[in-house]
Amino acid sequence: MQKLAQKLKLLRFGDLAVRRNPLYYAAAREQLQALERASLEERRAWTARQLAEALWAAQRTAYGRRVGGTRELASWPLLEKTTVRADPVAFGGNAGLLASRASTGGTSGAPLPLVRSFRSVVFEQACLDRMVALMGANPSQARIAVLRGDNVKDPSDFRPPYWKPAAGGRRLIMSSNHLNAATVASYAAALEEFAPDILWAYPTALESLCLHLNRAGRGLRLARVLTSSEVLHAEVWRLASDTLGCQLVDYYGQAERVAFAFAAKPGEYRFLPGYSHVELVPSGDKGLHEIVGTSLWNRSMPLVRYRTGDLIRIHSAQHAEEITLGLRAFRGVLGRDSDILISPDGVRLTGIDHFQRDIAHLMRIQVIQESAAEVRILVLATGAFGDTDASALLANARRKLPASMNVRLERVTALERTSLGKIPFVIHRPAVRALLKASAA
Repeated sequence: MQKLAQKLKLLRFGDLAVRRNPLYYAAAREQLQALERASLEERRAWTARQLAEALWAAQRTAYGRRVGGTRELASWPLLEKTTVRADPVAFGGNAGLLASRASTGGTSGAPLPLVRSFRSVVFEQACLDRMVALMGANPSQARIAVLRGDNVKDPSDFRPPYWKPAAGGRRLIMSSNHLNAATVASYAAALEEFAPDILWAYPTALESLCLHLNRAGRGLRLARVLTSSEVLHAEVWRLASDTLGCQLVDYYGQAERVAFAFAAKPGEYRFLPGYSHVELVPSGDKGLHEIVGTSLWNRSMPLVRYRTGDLIRIHSAQHAEEITLGLRAFRGVLGRDSDILISPDGVRLTGIDHFQRDIAHLMRIQVIQESAAEVRILVLATGAFGDTDASALLANARRKLPASMNVRLERVTALERTSLGKIPFVIHRPAVRALLKASAA
């Protein structure tokens, strides 16, 4: 079933059969539109009703029984990622035959298996389509070019093309790991020929595209750009707008599907009402609050009061409810910069958090780039981690890195920490930081 779902993603039929299934899709779009028109009291009441249903489902999981959670949110403790990672089966609800299984490493470097109900997959698509509609495009008909972390071809193979068609020709999947000064003209020509209604990109990939275009003196105009998965800094927003002449929407979310926010202007983010129940928990420094979310739609793996680790700054706690219900804007999510590597050819390599996906017996990894050509992957694993797991991890890394980069795995008992005691997912040695700085200059 999971392999079938992955294949359907590449077919236009998948839009109707899975992500835009008429059983749920139209109702989801209507609900989102109704909540956008709703008052504070109406949003509060609707969210409370949906939350009670979600908690009813969560009560019946092994985790729910263990913590004694009820239909009152306050009866549930804050949920750590490590708790889910240690026993994901305990969070399983009514999966159903059409549930979608996923795995994500995230920026922490530790894999986390997930299950998403069919209804939640459809609702997620309705939310993404809302972003497309904000830009004036038709979600079901839009031609979309994708410049994210997809594996299009061997990263060492620099023979064109660096993209492949999908969704019956309405989608063009482009490799961000082949984009450099020598190839940017080919990318520009391909985008002009494909004429996308929307370019969907990682912010780092978008920045690289614009920088290389400007340095090459190559013009390119695109009507709309949609970004996600990393922090989109205001200067990159301006760079994209000036270089491409585009309208831009950025959105924030996670694989766990517990919070969703978006912005059509720099520094004006809003949580999407109806997506989840969001709490803002004070986090030490004055004004900083952690985003804690409870899924309202995923009965297959209901996560309650899940700590995302992502922070926002608010000026007054009395505005928190208006912020969480989408009636008041906030500046943006802090600390979500993508961890990237840089190749000897000067390519900024994304998708590093894919290294640990679907690897068994793995606790956590840390990626250290010693030089442009040297990468070490430190591995914290259980005793059952063996040669097969190591080979799979190395194969994942090789799919993202060119042959010019040497990669070696090291089993360790502890990962490197910063002077503040933090354990970053990716570490750049001084020489690498200099290369990254030069590539962005």
